[in-house]
Amino acid sequence: MRIDMLLNKLCLTKSRSIAKIACDKGLVSLNGKTAKASAEVKEGDIIQFHLYGYEHQIRIDKIPQGNVAKKDATNYYTLLSRKEISN
Repeated sequence: MRIDMLLNKLCLTKSRSIAKIACDKGLVSLNGKTAKASAEVKEGDIIQFHLYGYEHQIRIDKIPQGNVAKKDATNYYTLLSRKEISN
């Protein structure tokens, strides 16, 4: 699944377009490399992103097949770290 679509489906961004813009600005990395919005994500991949004042690092445990309810989103990934970004 595309990284911009996955970030949106897992309720990590408010919209797919925000996820795409974040990728375009270099704020999202996949397995340590800057990710384009079209980058394919697989189970076990590590995603790091800088959004909403925090740096998040997650591991994808399962790729969703359809839409994901917000309450179920955390079943698909493990939060490895979350740090506030200081200006």
